[in-house]
Amino acid sequence: MRAQSSISDNPKPQAVDPRPRILVVDDDPQLLRVYERILRSAGFDVDRAADGRTAAAAVRNGRYDVVLSDIDMPGLDGIGLLRAVREHDLDLPVVLVTASPAVETAVQALESGALRYLIKPVAAADLTKAVRHAAQLRRLATLKREAANLVAAEKFQIGDRAGLEMVFSRALDSLWMAYQPIVCVSKRTTYALEALVRSSEPGMSGPAALFDAAERLERLTDIGRRIRKTVAGAAVERPDTTLFVNLHPRDLVDEELYSPLAPLSTVASRVVLEITERASLDGVGDVRERVAALRQLGYRIAIDDLGAGYAGLSSFAQLEPEVVKLDMSLVRDIHLHPTKRTLVRSMVALCADLNLLLVVEGVETAAEREALVAIGCELMQGYLFARPAQQPPDVVWT
Repeated sequence: MRAQSSISDNPKPQAVDPRPRILVVDDDPQLLRVYERILRSAGFDVDRAADGRTAAAAVRNGRYDVVLSDIDMPGLDGIGLLRAVREHDLDLPVVLVTASPAVETAVQALESGALRYLIKPVAAADLTKAVRHAAQLRRLATLKREAANLVAAEKFQIGDRAGLEMVFSRALDSLWMAYQPIVCVSKRTTYALEALVRSSEPGMSGPAALFDAAERLERLTDIGRRIRKTVAGAAVERPDTTLFVNLHPRDLVDEELYSPLAPLSTVASRVVLEITERASLDGVGDVRERVAALRQLGYRIAIDDLGAGYAGLSSFAQLEPEVVKLDMSLVRDIHLHPTKRTLVRSMVALCADLNLLLVVEGVETAAEREALVAIGCELMQGYLFARPAQQPPDVVWT
């Protein structure tokens, strides 16, 4: 007889230096007890659920740092639970475990935003390591959100709106684009240029400050259109160049983006629109239809920052990109970290299986480049080759 679902009555962690709280989900009561014993001995607080629906309710009603779940369960399986978690919390790491690995299941896990995909039987040390890493990422994401909220609250007081409007307008008027090459290492050629927004206005020279102000002033449409118009002019001047252009998710609801007469639409066949995994598509209705309309105009779609954080990858299913850009956090010192190399090698293989073009961002050293070449990476971008500049810089080949 299958054990009844149970959620333990552990007290909530204290505000100061809390023990990570883990929700373990499996319909095998013996495995539940084994996982709980392993994780408790490693210093975690553990709750248990014997099925996906009970676990989904627990996530909605409680605070967890990691969900560790079996995939093959009756009713709501692990993939269904992962999707339910993503509807509630984009930042909660989910580690999936299976005794029957399959490419189709791995792709579903990838699309829905799983952090790890472990194969049973899982050694105690590997289980502990995966859960501890997930909990650390959860803590990091929480701190980043708190820091962003703090900075946002302190940057401009309510009474500063008029001043912010004035500064932002000046920044928009002095907006310009920097270009950084994306190179094909094996052919030693430039594959494309990424357009990166800049401004000559002090205090709003980079994209973070520009978009922060645009969001506060509800002027994302203004900056998006200005960027696209500026890039379109550069594309006309460089008729043989492919350009990567970053889109804010809110750009997807700007009807001008879909007009065949819009400046960028006239060169759409040479433009790859990058949509970051760091930003949510929540609030953008009919994403599939909108992306299909962009493809009708000739655009290709890229997902940027693949691998950043752990709640990403869910937008794969909606965007179905032709290009993915691997986040620099996975690239940094990759030659020194076997785990990173294994993860990136798996991503390279999966992208090949899905017929996706993979671009690696943030390559800064020759050692990183050589490690990436060894695991099958061809297209790269980073300071090792060239820094962004208003006039496309020459690539340095070392």
